[in-house]
Amino acid sequence: MEVTLAKSAGFCFGVKRAVDMVYEEAQKKEQVYTFGPIIHNEQVVTDLQKKGVAVLNSIDELKDLKEGTVIIRSHGVSKDVYDILQKENIRIVDATCPFVKKIHNIVKKHTEENENVVIIGNAKHPEVEGIKGWGGDNVTVIETIEEAEAYVPSQEKKTCIVSQTTFNYKKFQDLVEIIKKKEYNTCISNTICNATEERQNEARRIARRADAMIVIGDSSSSNTRKLYEICKTECQETFYIQTLSGLELDKLKSSDCIGITAGASTPNNIIEEVYTNVRRKLCTDVR
Repeated sequence: MEVTLAKSAGFCFGVKRAVDMVYEEAQKKEQVYTFGPIIHNEQVVTDLQKKGVAVLNSIDELKDLKEGTVIIRSHGVSKDVYDILQKENIRIVDATCPFVKKIHNIVKKHTEENENVVIIGNAKHPEVEGIKGWGGDNVTVIETIEEAEAYVPSQEKKTCIVSQTTFNYKKFQDLVEIIKKKEYNTCISNTICNATEERQNEARRIARRADAMIVIGDSSSSNTRKLYEICKTECQETFYIQTLSGLELDKLKSSDCIGITAGASTPNNIIEEVYTNVRRKLCTDVR
């Protein structure tokens, strides 16, 4: 049996940076909060809570805060969140991924130039909510072909298109093509993170030759769900698990080639545990 672990599996640069910043702040005496879970991973969030890091889940909770340190997670937030914290003189530690921050600046610039802004992504994802908060009334979020076909741009204005960093690259291209047919005066910024594109492409390559594919990540992780969808397209026997406990090894016994990948918010220890157990219990010849 052959088992292939994706080299790109696990924490991306932005997530690792954000998690490291929280652990560093947790060692200090002041109360530390994160605005929303620092990453979409229950194990990491639980461990941080044990170290005294609390999660603020709403704007109302944020407004009630009078002291402490608030960490902005890698997904980033809207301008309104910064304004609230600065008004109350709350210390801010900004762990926004630099690639996400770049999108904020693009949207802010084109909004100030009175242009239409289209965000390709999931409207309910915190990253997209944050990006939208740097634009004005002319911001539209598009995720599906139906939404792209229904989009009616203002013909008097130029249209700027950006993407959620973890969006499916092929789907981004397909949606952009639909929008371009409606609006020729477009400025397109492919803001999908290079690490995301690399992770998706590697997962696709492995899944194409695998008999079974294991995708590891939290159930709330958007980028892990996209990995699962990509792998499922290439390999019918694709399994989505959060930890080793969710893996049914019996379903893999007939597989000669198993692939493993993981989302950007999956800790390395969880990946290693799955990989090691698959090798130990199923393999006689591991490459």
